[in-house]
Amino acid sequence: MTVAIITGAAGLIGSEAALHFGGLGLDVVGIDNDMRRVFFGADGSTDWNRQRLQAQLGGAYTHLDLDIRNRDAVQDVFTRYGNDIGLVVHTAAQPSHDWAAGDPFTDFDVNAVGTLNVLQACRVSSPTAPFIFTSTNKVYGDRPNSLPLVERDTRWEIAPGHTYQDGIREDMSIDTCLHSVFGASKVAADVMVQEYGRYFDMPTACFRGGTLTGPQHSAAQLHGFLGYVMKCAMSRTPYTVFGYGGKQVRDAIHCADLINAFDRFWRAPRVAEVYNIGGSRFSNCSVIEAITLAGKITRQEMAWSYSETHRTGDHIWWIGDNGRFAEHYPGWQLEHNVEDILTEMFDANAERWST
Repeated sequence: MTVAIITGAAGLIGSEAALHFGGLGLDVVGIDNDMRRVFFGADGSTDWNRQRLQAQLGGAYTHLDLDIRNRDAVQDVFTRYGNDIGLVVHTAAQPSHDWAAGDPFTDFDVNAVGTLNVLQACRVSSPTAPFIFTSTNKVYGDRPNSLPLVERDTRWEIAPGHTYQDGIREDMSIDTCLHSVFGASKVAADVMVQEYGRYFDMPTACFRGGTLTGPQHSAAQLHGFLGYVMKCAMSRTPYTVFGYGGKQVRDAIHCADLINAFDRFWRAPRVAEVYNIGGSRFSNCSVIEAITLAGKITRQEMAWSYSETHRTGDHIWWIGDNGRFAEHYPGWQLEHNVEDILTEMFDANAERWST
């Protein structure tokens, strides 16, 4: 048997990975203790998604209610499966820079120390298994805000002709900028994943995503931009836009497109790779544009208000360049744009979110 160990298995990306690799015939071991409920309250709980995984995958899925901060327990799991482990997908994290500021110890223990625990367990028990880490574009801190930006009617845009016109590449510096506490903990994890690849010759990859999204997101105000916009639109909950005129731009990648990228890496792994991964120029929007699209899809005007105070470390403009990954894996391409994603969210969540 070939085992895929997936941390954060009941979350958006973890669950999509579980369904994908379970569908390919791997035995999936999911690690998830529903910390998202702790971070974001009942609305953020992923327990419903755990139940969905168990129902759909049946005996091919084993769920472990385990905290990745528990080093011995993590090592016990890897020891149990040993050489049968053919893939590790590490998605478990504290994902909000707003939340992190209120509890830096928990944020760092989950994001940085938890990642080290999983890495070391993999090194000890299954060092040849491809190790995929969901990093974040927040490792670049607020460096993107120093780019020359031009204000348009509904969005900020980068000045024409700039080297990052097609998207921000991995050569952007991560130094001498404001990261937020969350960004710093993810930098620590990101660099450690790279180091285990280089130092111990392990097949590791950091996927630095922007807005990772999809219909199964347990969206909350502090995390899950597109999902939370659509949730507010469907439930008629007032939405708050924070700063920058609501014109801040995000690229958005559907979880299925991201898992397809994971699949490509798993089949042909490389050592210590770093990839910006996201919607690129194919799938992106500003906050105002997302609100307009949500209103169009739900056929009702969305209620929202504006706060002049922007979130600390928030990006004014982020569109990533997927070129490095596409060069290494030329068969991969994006399939879903922002309107596709929001429409799928609307169709999939009628019972959960509609008033």
